Amino acid sequence: METHQLHPDTWVDLYADYLFNYAVTRVSDTEIAKDLVQETFIAGLKSAKNFKGDAAERTWLIAILKRKVIDHYRKSNSKKGKAEVRMSYSTQTDAEGDWLEERIADPNSNFENDAMENEELGQAIQNCISKLPKKQAQVFIMKTIEGMETEDICNALGINASNLWVMIHRARTGLMGCLNQNWF
Repeated sequence: METHQLHPDTWVDLYADYLFNYAVTRVSDTEIAKDLVQETFIAGLKSAKNFKGDAAERTWLIAILKRKVIDHYRKSNSKKGKAEVRMSYSTQTDAEGDWLEERIADPNSNFENDAMENEELGQAIQNCISKLPKKQAQVFIMKTIEGMETEDICNALGINASNLWVMIHRARTGLMGCLNQNWF
């Protein structure tokens, strides 16, 4: 197994843009994204002694940034009143393989093999995500794109699991409607 070394003196040059783009897509605010990247670098410096070298520097920094994003949402949601929506969510209507993100992730799919079409689809998906209500978009990105755990998302956003799955269902439905209208 290859071990990696930390080189903090190159972080800004090598990773600042990548980390900023990652952060801004999650918080939708350039100033907050800049702050989160700075906080990531500071936390990286403070915890450099804990770096084992099992992951690449960028991977390690992204892991720190993910925690910073979660902390940001926890902080912002702790200031709001907690509202709870209780609805039953049936998995029977959401058959496996029906959702767009599952089809795109299939390596044998001809659907994703056309690079030009895939790029255009990616832009269409981003455009449709931007049209979703903000909280639905956040939940969808955190769960589907970032692959965060349900419990982490619920804690970060101050919602319960039922509410999370309702928002994901609504986001998926909204995305499919938007994509059917604008892409397919």
